[in-house]
Amino acid sequence: MTIGLILLLFILVIVLIKSADQVVIALRSIGHETHTKVFILSAILLAIATSFPELFVGITSALQGTPNLSLGNVLGANIANISLVAGLSALVVGKVYVDRIILRHELWIALAAGLLPFILIIDGNLSRIDGLILLACYGAYAASFFKDRFLQIAHRHRREGYIHRFLRNFNHPQAGAIKAREMGRLFVGLAFLLFSSDLIVRVSLEIAHEAGIPIFLIGLILLSLGTTLPELAFSLRSLEDKEPTMFFGNLLGSIIANSTLIVGLAATISPIQVANPAGYIKVAIFFVVTFMSFWLFIRTKFILQRWEGAALVLVYLIFVVVEFL
Repeated sequence: MTIGLILLLFILVIVLIKSADQVVIALRSIGHETHTKVFILSAILLAIATSFPELFVGITSALQGTPNLSLGNVLGANIANISLVAGLSALVVGKVYVDRIILRHELWIALAAGLLPFILIIDGNLSRIDGLILLACYGAYAASFFKDRFLQIAHRHRREGYIHRFLRNFNHPQAGAIKAREMGRLFVGLAFLLFSSDLIVRVSLEIAHEAGIPIFLIGLILLSLGTTLPELAFSLRSLEDKEPTMFFGNLLGSIIANSTLIVGLAATISPIQVANPAGYIKVAIFFVVTFMSFWLFIRTKFILQRWEGAALVLVYLIFVVVEFL
């Protein structure tokens, strides 16, 4: 019975990922067809597109009163991103060249963001105040990252109401049918995102009940493996296109969004009580060890080589074994 539920969980995760893809495609098309660069569509939402599965699972699990599932999913996804996704990508491609700017800036922001939930949860509780702190941190990061886009929007807004411009372009008769189709795709995608994430939470609870393991562990290992598939697909595609900066930006950006935006939303909706703080400390140690291993590998000659990718995959396998012991 448990094996069947695990298979069902992964099927639902695939539905979740495909639904997220449709939402992203629709948002990009709507922005293009209206000849606007709406900030919320083209910057914030598309910037966290590969974190959509974690985001919707986080919101749904929090609304159902099981935010520990989301916390486990996010923390497990962070470790999987920096070890399994990065490692498999290096194994497939062979060599991944590193932009030195990544080492000086984004890397350390990602490490700080990844550790922040662990710091806030030391007292055994991730409260709504803690959630708001995490959301504020993501807001500060987004504001600094997209400050040029804010200036562009402010300048355009002075000339004409931005929403008015968007609606005027949206109602342009030449592309009405295309926009209607994309709006349909958007709402269908959102509906399937909500539907699949709701079922994922329910199935995860059932697996935890039948197997007698904490719901946090389901999110940490099983669910995180599925929800990191978009990051893996994007990473392989960006490396095939000779875009290593996009590869590193996707991995580190996902860690930042997961640890601040998604955990923050979950905790704000439903505060997270920690029954076993020692378990979180173990995960935090693994995150730091994995992250520093990743840093040491890319710091030497500014290349992530195939054998280093294999070592990162091995680190992730050790993490999984230790968590289930």
